[in-house]
Amino acid sequence: MNTRECFYYSAFGFKLLSPIRLPELTVINQCNITPDITIVFNNLQETWDSHTKDNDYFYIEKDFILVNIPKVGIFSIHGGKEIVVSPFKDVQEDQLRLYMLGTCMGAVLMQRRILPLHGSAIEINGKAYAIVGESGAGKSTTASALLNKGYKLISDDVIPVTLNEENIPVVTPAYPQQKLWQESLDKFGMDSSSYRPVVDRETKFAIPVHKHFSSTRLPLAGVFELIKTNNEEVEIREIQQLERFHSLYLHTYRNFFLKPAGLMEWHFKVCADMVNKLDLYQIQRPSSRFTTEELTALILSSINKEVVV
Repeated sequence: MNTRECFYYSAFGFKLLSPIRLPELTVINQCNITPDITIVFNNLQETWDSHTKDNDYFYIEKDFILVNIPKVGIFSIHGGKEIVVSPFKDVQEDQLRLYMLGTCMGAVLMQRRILPLHGSAIEINGKAYAIVGESGAGKSTTASALLNKGYKLISDDVIPVTLNEENIPVVTPAYPQQKLWQESLDKFGMDSSSYRPVVDRETKFAIPVHKHFSSTRLPLAGVFELIKTNNEEVEIREIQQLERFHSLYLHTYRNFFLKPAGLMEWHFKVCADMVNKLDLYQIQRPSSRFTTEELTALILSSINKEVVV
């Protein structure tokens, strides 16, 4: 693994300095840049052993998080400014990038007091809309269907949300890539041989979306929570009152970081400032069939206030 060169990228509103190539991200060609986030390689085994006594995957405290991924490596995230990567033997760079841009970046955002929602964010009518849900709920597939209708991706997997001067929630673009399952590619008539598999998930693929990417920070106007059910029909309802807090907490990326990192009070305050400025909906969809067209129609009609819920 070559760690002699350094590469500059932009993602999540930050300038990153990396010792390995990150082809998912946008390259910065300027010289003499001061990075916001630095990625370095170092041996973290002794650090891990000194902080943990059990065979846990995480050690978490204020502004410092250690992550141990079996067969991949140990990662540390400190102060929202540095990611240290300690690869295990024979690991592939694809595996390292998966966790660097996922779990590690989610930790960086939290340490910088940026709310990371778990889902896809799409630009629709000049505003950002988040599609959230548990793994397999159809977030990226629904987002891809909206891209096919001419809308733009802002973020996939980790959605960075901040409050502006007027306390309006704003989404910062992440990077121009989606991850889609083989089943979704088949439904969209896309040939999987044209795309790179996501490591450890052989039937999930990385899909570049440079032509369908929004690089502008946009106000977050709504959140759509997808839930798989045994019902036969797609149903939508508005999420009300205290349930809104639960929904935002449930779909905060790596929300189990919050309590040991001392961020519960911060998270509650951010959510309290957000909940009355958003439209929040829950869409229940049958797990027995492909419902993407129905989901996108419901989302668009709800945004346009054509659906009474």
